[in-house]
Amino acid sequence: MKNLGDLLKEARTNFNLTLKELSYQSTIDAALLNKYEKGDRQPSEKHLALLIEHLNLDEDTVRSIWLGERIYALFEEDNHLFDQAMSFAEKRVKYNTLSKKKQESFISSELSELLQECSRLQGIWASKKPLNQLQLRKMEEYFNLNYTYESNRIEGNTLTLQETFLVVNDGITVGGKSVREHLEVINHTEAIHYLSELIQKKTLFSERVLKEIHHLILKGIDRENAGVYRSIGVRISGSSYLPPEPYMLLPLMEEVFVFYKQNKPVLHPVILAAEMHERIVRIHPFIDGNGRTCRLIMNFILMQNGYPIANIKGELENRLRYYNALETAPNDQKNVFHCLIAETVISALKEHISLCA
Repeated sequence: MKNLGDLLKEARTNFNLTLKELSYQSTIDAALLNKYEKGDRQPSEKHLALLIEHLNLDEDTVRSIWLGERIYALFEEDNHLFDQAMSFAEKRVKYNTLSKKKQESFISSELSELLQECSRLQGIWASKKPLNQLQLRKMEEYFNLNYTYESNRIEGNTLTLQETFLVVNDGITVGGKSVREHLEVINHTEAIHYLSELIQKKTLFSERVLKEIHHLILKGIDRENAGVYRSIGVRISGSSYLPPEPYMLLPLMEEVFVFYKQNKPVLHPVILAAEMHERIVRIHPFIDGNGRTCRLIMNFILMQNGYPIANIKGELENRLRYYNALETAPNDQKNVFHCLIAETVISALKEHISLCA
């Protein structure tokens, strides 16, 4: 099989393009194009997409070679873990790349009814718009505050709802509470506002969006690791699941974004949002803040599709149900997690609709 550099050079030659001409058309620097063709450097995700477009390349073929070369590069100097890593990756890929038909076979009658109710209520919610601007602002303040409180509560933040309100709206420092807990409230509130900006700009979910949201979550708390994939192994408190080692993060996260692109047009928005939450949180790409970030990503996808914020409650009983659903999700039991998210969406829609009555 040809390597990526040879494939790119051959395609460019077939189009009778010089490096300079291809650079002008694709907006990729000619020096970088030369390095890509020589194999001295791998194209970024963005550059690969541009090259596929401008050289009329078969996307599946090019991406498979690109991913293969990225994996090979990981073990070029240290290959004693190759077999073990590939075995892990093979299991994960089989888990992640179920056909649409098989995915649909996992949808129980209960989940199917929940999704129908989600769609029905979403239609009612859409019919209420546009809302009075004052009413809209008041609703956003109410639901955003509650979401910040509950999401932080899941992760162990001890600020009450009233204290959360005082920190967000009045900038008050609550005695006896840590600086970190205050920053978690402020950061999460800012992250929700950032989601609204992304939705207004019609920005799609991407690695950049993921890292920017995570950066906001850890801003001022852990500057070194904010918005950066972890470089060490981690354990999840209270879980027997062991997240993948750091050297597997890049290919696993690449699968996540490929899954999103492929399934965005075919999956129900609620399932897509739940899937992105579950897939990213199990990879656990960051040292800290994975739960908050994944719930924000889930809501980003829901809000893009006309749904309101789905607020997973942080009281003990619901938190345990949430954790248990995540724990069992990879063992062909995603239906449990999907039902939980669908029920949460339905509850959010009903509450939003009732306030517009």
